[in-house]
Amino acid sequence: MCADDCRPLGFLLGLPFAFLSLLLSIVGVVIWIVGLLLSCLCPCCLCVTILVEMALGLIKAPIHVMEWFTSTIPC
Repeated sequence: MCADDCRPLGFLLGLPFAFLSLLLSIVGVVIWIVGLLLSCLCPCCLCVTILVEMALGLIKAPIHVMEWFTSTIPC
């Protein structure tokens, strides 16, 4: 049935927070697209590169939230 790392309680408790981070990841996608367009126009701007890296972190947020909840809360 469940593997050794299966933690359904952590998964269920993390779902609302994963939904909120999913909304943040949508904002991250918009920032990422704008940042890519700006970096194509002016590739010498270092701040645009930092902005794109931050947006990628926001896009990966739901995965990190669910991994944290399932690792923190025991079965």
